[in-house]
Amino acid sequence: MRMYDLIMKKRNGGALSEEEIRFIIDGYVRGEIPDYQVSALMMAIYFRGMNEKETLWLTMSMAESGEMLDLSGIQGIKVDKHSTGGVGDKTTLALAPMVAACGARIAKMSGRGLGHTGGTIDKLESFAGFSTDIPTEKFIRNVNDIGVAIMGQTRDLAPADKLLYALRDVTATVDNMSLIASSIMSKKLASGADAIVLDVKTGSGAFMKERADAFALAEEMMAIGTNAGRRMMAVVSDMDQPLGRAVGNALEVKEAIATLRGKGPNDFTQLCMSLGGCMLLAAGIAQEEGKARDMLEKVIEDGSALAKLSEFVNAQGGNGEMVYHPELLPKASLIVPVESPKDGFVHRITCDEVGICSLILGGGRQTKESSIDLSVGIVLEKKVGDFVKKGEPLAYIHANGKEQCRAGLERLLSAYEISESKRKEGPVILGVLKQV
Repeated sequence: MRMYDLIMKKRNGGALSEEEIRFIIDGYVRGEIPDYQVSALMMAIYFRGMNEKETLWLTMSMAESGEMLDLSGIQGIKVDKHSTGGVGDKTTLALAPMVAACGARIAKMSGRGLGHTGGTIDKLESFAGFSTDIPTEKFIRNVNDIGVAIMGQTRDLAPADKLLYALRDVTATVDNMSLIASSIMSKKLASGADAIVLDVKTGSGAFMKERADAFALAEEMMAIGTNAGRRMMAVVSDMDQPLGRAVGNALEVKEAIATLRGKGPNDFTQLCMSLGGCMLLAAGIAQEEGKARDMLEKVIEDGSALAKLSEFVNAQGGNGEMVYHPELLPKASLIVPVESPKDGFVHRITCDEVGICSLILGGGRQTKESSIDLSVGIVLEKKVGDFVKKGEPLAYIHANGKEQCRAGLERLLSAYEISESKRKEGPVILGVLKQV
């Protein structure tokens, strides 16, 4: 088998076999196939596409290129959630304890953030002492004992995906549906869950800007998971403005805690309820949507979801008391209002600009080596459709330096568009895809 022949086959519109795809992935991971040949193949795939079987074989080859986490020691159906990301997306922080409090088993691998805010791990480290650097044995024990555990992604998790993504990133071959779907799902399949619920974002703050593309990606990932023997559901949700009101690590943790108290922002609460319902259905805990929602509402009302978060934080070395006393979480030294320049209705909040503001303040990473300030960020007072008077706060900036605060304020002000007419706010949940 020659790489030259496989490149030509795909360039000419042919379909690669499972054996050929495994030859490519195994050879590339071992260093036997050079970057320039794999780059040529990626470009051929970009233009010619892949069919459903090719996409599955590529995903499985990448998943099996490293460690496949064995979760057989965990009782019951293991359920995981994946979000394609966005501004203010702190969903796991509230969702995991809610679903675990209902009796589901959540065994999740998460990463650190590279961009406008930290990832799930960074946010959780707002709890003093919290660590995801735990051995697999403790990870499995915690899921069995309390229903939820989160550990960091290991280096051996889908190494082929890391290599391919780095190559695609510098060869303009990132945005191909099959390559995007296989990249995401290879890590999910390697993580060992039996059921996977996807949160696919669309809008100005999402990778998929167009709604049709978000649904197409959700369907592609659903097909991969189903063909790999997993229980699959997907939610397509809006990311045309930041999710919730808090953007920034400790600030997002506080908002997640408020949501577990039943006092969270409406859009964030809606998303957690929708995703949580899907997770309970996929895990077999509930058999119909109404019952799933009732269960989630009950664990918020009786405080067991909040208690589950505290138990989870304690189990991984953190200070669970901070769940009940969020005022102990990291705080910025400066809180400055961003005042509206005129009367009117908020017509648009550009997600990317809000994200860059958080990055300027120190809430995210520009490189993998960058350190994160967990205390900084933004709290939005006004969202799309809200009326604001001139001089009234649109948002508050939380900062630890006057220069960063000044630069962040300018950037955040540019994210807001104020108009004379009120724009109707669209739905948060744009669609739910179920396995057939």
